[in-house]
Amino acid sequence: MSIRGERMLFSDLQLSVHAGEIWQIVGPNGAGKSSLLRILAGLLTPQAGSVAFQQNPIAEDRETFYQNLLFIGHKAGVKAELTAIENLEFYAAVQGVELHEPPYEILAKVGLVGLEDIPAQGLSAGQQRRIALARLWLTQAPLWILDEPFTALDVEGIALLHTRFAEHLSAGGAIVLTSHQELITELYQVKALTLRYQH
Repeated sequence: MSIRGERMLFSDLQLSVHAGEIWQIVGPNGAGKSSLLRILAGLLTPQAGSVAFQQNPIAEDRETFYQNLLFIGHKAGVKAELTAIENLEFYAAVQGVELHEPPYEILAKVGLVGLEDIPAQGLSAGQQRRIALARLWLTQAPLWILDEPFTALDVEGIALLHTRFAEHLSAGGAIVLTSHQELITELYQVKALTLRYQH
């Protein structure tokens, strides 16, 4: 159960996500989609109920859970003073992930060729979003929780993301995301959880 102000967003909600599955949280604005993602990611505490990862409540072992989670929120979450390359290197260092290919090659995959050495604060919101999404090619976390990952992406960027999702799912990963657009792809089957606006 989650409450915003005095309005209940949702209650009696059950969701089980298994390896190889992608779930899309759908519903109107204000229904609590982003709040649900933040609860699933351990960033908000539900008023009732709990979240478990591999049958273990995340509140009892947050460190293990966060080692297995990649969360990209509605905001890009990049360091404004760092360049695109430096942001990737910083993320890799914090996560203890090895860069198996040069950062500029990873950034090329998300359409940032020629922008690698510009501080993020000098890039558009969409370009900053692409820096954040480049983490999808770095992380080893099996669970991805993504809030509006397709925001500000062009057709090519969207197709690229679908391909990366398919790779992750086929490797036994799982994804929970929100998106204002319907996910139409032949690469994988999307499961949907619909939230209703509670008056």
